Amino acid sequence: MNTILVVDDEPKIVRLARDYLEKNGYRVVTASDGQSALTTARREKPDLVVLDLMLPILDGREVCKILRRESDVPIIMLTALAEEVDQITGLEIGADDYITKPFSPRALVARVRAMLRRTHGEVKVPAVIRSGTLEIDTEKYTAILNNKPIQLTPNEFKLLTLLASRIGQTLTREQLLEDMHGAASSVDRSVDSHIKNLRKKLEVDTNSPSIETVYGIGYRFVEQK
Repeated sequence: MNTILVVDDEPKIVRLARDYLEKNGYRVVTASDGQSALTTARREKPDLVVLDLMLPILDGREVCKILRRESDVPIIMLTALAEEVDQITGLEIGADDYITKPFSPRALVARVRAMLRRTHGEVKVPAVIRSGTLEIDTEKYTAILNNKPIQLTPNEFKLLTLLASRIGQTLTREQLLEDMHGAASSVDRSVDSHIKNLRKKLEVDTNSPSIETVYGIGYRFVEQK
């Protein structure tokens, strides 16, 4: 399980980020000022840091510089400042990405997931994946929707896990086949058949998550708002 350090002096921001990251299978540790951020980072050795620019005691710029000298941990800078100069400054001192406040918690999770994938390779699928009323236990090989078990074939379960662990990301048929079977198959239309069956089992009401077709490319898993 990947550990994310969230650093912000606004309790509401920390709580929002923590809740959504934990919901998506990450372990979250927090800090509310620059000095405690460094202490926590050195102790916990997080896989990624979400770092606010404006912090008490030691601001985010200094924290970023020090972290970058000590490690290559990915850093996503949070800022309420929309000016391009602040975004460029953050990247120049070692941040890997930035996101401006107010932000969508889903967008933050997507940025975290993408950053981990780029820096550490494919993100390990969490033991439990939750999306709305859907819960997938990847160790017990069970899926529950609206508190009711879903009967899935092994291929359907694997396909659902692949898509749900990468919410919002478009996966090609070739990627899905390779992840499912270890190598791309020439019979790529089998994915379409599995998707069709999954949709019937998932989309039981308007609040259920859904699998969208990205025409000519593949599929993506989306949460209902």
